[in-house]
Amino acid sequence: MRNDSGHGAADALATIPEIADLPDEIRAELKTICRIRRFAQGQLVTEVGDTNEMVGYVIDGILRMQKTLPDGRQHVVGLLVAGDMFGRVYDGPSPFAIEAAADSEVCVFQRARFEALLARFPELDRLVLLHFLTELDRARDWMVVLATPKVRGRLAGFLLMLCTRYRNVGHLFGDADGRLTIRIPIGRPDLAHLLGARPESVSRAFHALADDGILEILRPDLVAIRSIEDLAEEAGEPELGDGLTVETLAQAAGGAGR
Repeated sequence: MRNDSGHGAADALATIPEIADLPDEIRAELKTICRIRRFAQGQLVTEVGDTNEMVGYVIDGILRMQKTLPDGRQHVVGLLVAGDMFGRVYDGPSPFAIEAAADSEVCVFQRARFEALLARFPELDRLVLLHFLTELDRARDWMVVLATPKVRGRLAGFLLMLCTRYRNVGHLFGDADGRLTIRIPIGRPDLAHLLGARPESVSRAFHALADDGILEILRPDLVAIRSIEDLAEEAGEPELGDGLTVETLAQAAGGAGR
């Protein structure tokens, strides 16, 4: 872990839209207690059972939440991307470990000082509550994905979640000649853990979706989505595809310079 960073505290906080919209007084208080830390891929951010003396936001990179099963296997239970909050406010030990899935930069606050600000500023307290509600929504969506019996359906659900719940994470999306491209933010072994499948099964699922014209494999970590509607149907969640098209998502990605 390194404390030096390309972002200063003020710059880092400005990259988090919800915090950037807070009143100047609150942002000034947050700046005084903010520390920027960098974690190399594979480094632990917090361990299982940590009392979590810090809370923070992901500024850049990907963090994975994982639990160790009784037989020693590690199971990825979720991802944290730019703008996501981590750490347990007003709570005890962490039930899972958090590890950098890629080189990552985070903005951290000493928990007691952050909690003191929550008590002083209702706007900040509301922001944390909204984060928890968003996290709960993601967990519910993920339960639906994992209930899909076929691996290709689970993979489609994962890609659909990237297009919906994570659509504001700029570096994951791009526009290639009007096609929406998605960079898979974790490696195949981690993705297999996340989907409850074997890596070879995930690879077959990618190729099956490609053979059916739902996506195009550009690289092992990069795909182009041909039909959001078909992706949603494959995931068993057609309503999540309502109002979304490859064209509009690709235009949004291109318009943001991605």
